[in-house]
Amino acid sequence: MWLLNPLLCLWFGTSADAIKRSPYPTLQPSPRPSSFVVPTWDIQASPQDGKALARLSLPGANVTDWHHISTSRCTLMGCLLHAGVYDDSELFFSENLKSFDRSQFAVPWLYRNEFRLDPRPGQHYFLKTNGITSKADILLNGHTVTTKDFQVGSYAGHEYEITELLNQGANGLLIQVYPTDYYYDFALGFVDWNPYPPDNGTGVWRNVVIKQTGPVALDPLRVVTNFELPAGTGAANVTLKATARNLENRTLTFAAQSTILAKSGGAPMVNTQSVTLGPYQSADVAMTTNIIRPSIWWPNAWGGQPLYNGKLSISTTNDTASNRTISDSVEQEFGIRKVTSSVNAHNDTVFSINGHPFQVIGGGYSSDMFLRWDTSKFEMQAKYMLDLGHNTVRLEGKMEHPELYEVADRLGLMVLPGWECCDKWEAWKYNDDLAVKSDWLAHDYGIANASMRHEATMLQSHPSLLGFLVGSDYWPDDAATSIYMEAFKSADWQNPIVASASKRSYPAALGPGGMKMDGPYDWVPPNYWYDVEPSQDRLGAAFGFGSELGAGVGTPELGSLKKFLDKEDLDDLWKQPEKGLYHMSTNVSSFYDRKIYNDALWKRMGAPTSLDNYLLKAQIMDYEATRAQFESVSAFWNKNRPATGLIYWMLNNAWPSLHWNLFDYYMRPAGSYYGAKTGTRMEHVAFNYLTKELYLINRSIDRRGPRTVHVDIVGLQGEKLASTTVRALTEPNKSKSIHKFAPLKKTTDVDFLRVVLTDEKGQTLSRNVYWIAKTIDQLDWENSDWFYTPVSKFADYNALDKLQPAQVTTTITPTKIGLNGSEGHEVLLENQSGVPAFFVALNLLDRAGGDVLPVFWSDNYVTLLPHEKLHLSVTSPRTGAAAVQLRGKNVAAVTVALK
Repeated sequence: MWLLNPLLCLWFGTSADAIKRSPYPTLQPSPRPSSFVVPTWDIQASPQDGKALARLSLPGANVTDWHHISTSRCTLMGCLLHAGVYDDSELFFSENLKSFDRSQFAVPWLYRNEFRLDPRPGQHYFLKTNGITSKADILLNGHTVTTKDFQVGSYAGHEYEITELLNQGANGLLIQVYPTDYYYDFALGFVDWNPYPPDNGTGVWRNVVIKQTGPVALDPLRVVTNFELPAGTGAANVTLKATARNLENRTLTFAAQSTILAKSGGAPMVNTQSVTLGPYQSADVAMTTNIIRPSIWWPNAWGGQPLYNGKLSISTTNDTASNRTISDSVEQEFGIRKVTSSVNAHNDTVFSINGHPFQVIGGGYSSDMFLRWDTSKFEMQAKYMLDLGHNTVRLEGKMEHPELYEVADRLGLMVLPGWECCDKWEAWKYNDDLAVKSDWLAHDYGIANASMRHEATMLQSHPSLLGFLVGSDYWPDDAATSIYMEAFKSADWQNPIVASASKRSYPAALGPGGMKMDGPYDWVPPNYWYDVEPSQDRLGAAFGFGSELGAGVGTPELGSLKKFLDKEDLDDLWKQPEKGLYHMSTNVSSFYDRKIYNDALWKRMGAPTSLDNYLLKAQIMDYEATRAQFESVSAFWNKNRPATGLIYWMLNNAWPSLHWNLFDYYMRPAGSYYGAKTGTRMEHVAFNYLTKELYLINRSIDRRGPRTVHVDIVGLQGEKLASTTVRALTEPNKSKSIHKFAPLKKTTDVDFLRVVLTDEKGQTLSRNVYWIAKTIDQLDWENSDWFYTPVSKFADYNALDKLQPAQVTTTITPTKIGLNGSEGHEVLLENQSGVPAFFVALNLLDRAGGDVLPVFWSDNYVTLLPHEKLHLSVTSPRTGAAAVQLRGKNVAAVTVALK
């Protein structure tokens, strides 16, 4: 066995088709030279017999009765679901998962593949892992390649030379994976987000690759870019680097060539040089290209996402100088951009991209519970994020696969990855929060080293990378920090490195992380976010960088709920408001019930009279909560102590959940989504519940000029209470207060405030309607807990139940407005009544009455003042839309067929 450095391998797509097992397949070159993804697996529980393992790794072993899995990567549960042994719609329904037999995963399992190769003299072959959970023995043709003592850690990618172990013809590969324990293993856990998967994520969850080279091999490509600010005004230097390794006991001279090609076209930029390596010697090969007019990569809202392809290849020259043979090549897409960060005078982190201060607006992402990866699904999730006005997604220990970053690069979504909290990753002596703590030993630092090197190398060239969090709730100790920093250095890392997502402390080598993690995670009222002084008592309010915080909302609509709740579960939502619910967080969590949320709903909105009534009131609460959170951060971007970043907790769920999302497991956006979308518009006007001010928000880097704000206030009966026009100048990347309301004598218990922002041409930039009670919710800051701040007196919105019915007509016309010009529809709503039509929700339906998902509405859950018209648009990449369903607080449900 030849053991090489734990470096990242190349990554390639997954074969969707099962290979035939007789005759054995011959692995053909993939589009990326000389590399092959092991495309399929046969899996079965291990016989617990070492001799049997050796026999099973020989070609021709009988695996007829094993599970045959036609995918290249899956955890044990993911594999069995893929094979149809289990059905996740059944597992996720009600409490079925609770009774699942987990004992079958208490023993090791085997992954097996058989393939044919035709190795020739001068060729070298390597087996590359990219992390196996939790650990594995690997055997090839009856020989041990490595054991669980070395191949350990979900992110610990290693490379093994297998040249001497290969057969001419058929080869048998066997991987024995061991059960995972989140407290003792470096794995991918879910903390209290959802129940643990029955297999704890055990298995070959990332691709295993076989790579063939000549006598000289290249490690993964690193791309180093540099240019002077301001972006786009000068040249850029791009250096392609890789470590070249002489695999043989002789001196070799080779020609190295770097090639850079803009993805948009144009002539390739080529450099060459000659390099000589002694026997078994390694050295970096680096070539720099000066690009006179570089195309700069920007986050989606600020510009385009031009990408380049970089390729480094080596050709040996010793044997046949007139006929050079490529020994190895590595390539990578990259973008030219510059990310920096600093900690301001308030000890808050501020990021900048291409020289512009960058207010981070995003959410916390979750992998699928069974770590199943679907590139098209993530791409749609990323498009949801951009539709939400987000510019960043945080990955807490869910670094997934290279495809995630490729999608983010292409779409212009920044990514903030890092290690996870609450398990082995943060089992430091000073962490007293763990239920079980397995302090790091010397062996653990080795796993951390391999993990950090693998991830840093995989991520290094992606322009979507904002930085890396080496700690979440807790900072790494000095030894781990040193290991991490050396790994970043070896990967030529150019992005910020952040000590942790909290302000508990930090290692001296990194300095303060500049992020706060003070909650909330459960419901708080909308004025919470604006109440920022004194800041030492105001926890998650809109100042500094909130690394994970939210009002605990994300109630799915009925179409989704029926997919995973039975009638009793549905009744519990509104009939048992304090009951623990299986589809919340775990039963030992502070978030196992909706008590805090429901207490506010009952007192603010009135006791629900039915499930439909409860869900409508829940959507109102969810919309109100997320809009205020995102608006407050945008509004306070330029305060004396600015709000520099917000990661909403959470973006999505690992399984069907009753909270913590901006769109549900089935990709249905509801109140939390459209509240957040309203609060993050590029240009916007926000209402401060606390001070009664209006803030003009501009999140662009190029929009400026005169703006007009039209303000109207009406009562419950539609009576006009006030109207005013505010004129102001907007500046790029700025927010400011532009108007403060004088005390208004209320005529009703609840008033409606409509704010419309228009540009100098009279075009509407944003529209926003608030419902305002006589008093705001009174917060009991002195009794705040880590996950919420109590309310001592609730605002009263019960009068909304007394709204007179409103009649809203709907006119729908087809138009090409959708993604990539696909078919969409324009929807004209008209309130024909003299009273407001409150909280009108629209849903796109198929012919069977089911939800059409994913779906993109220009706006939703809207309120129309008396006799107001409102134009909306809707599109979906899915075909088969047949109707639009409309309902509101005081608007009867109707269904309108599409033309």
